[in-house]
Amino acid sequence: ISKACMASDRKARSRALCGCIQYVANQTLSGAQQRRAVAFYGDPHRAQEIRQSDRSNDEQFWKAYRAYGERAEALCR
Repeated sequence: ISKACMASDRKARSRALCGCIQYVANQTLSGAQQRRAVAFYGDPHRAQEIRQSDRSNDEQFWKAYRAYGERAEALCR
């Protein structure tokens, strides 16, 4: 996630921010979930597809991903 964050075109990216985001990911997402989340940096629409999916695997992932996002937002400002 940190590498994808640094490679992104977001203006706010920095080593400190991307490192914090990776730290939170390590605490809240499994390795497989992190690999899945990395795809969102290159294809943000993929996140929307998973969020709207009815598959139980996608629903479980989305709950974990949402918790990760909330925690990263709170800790990495």
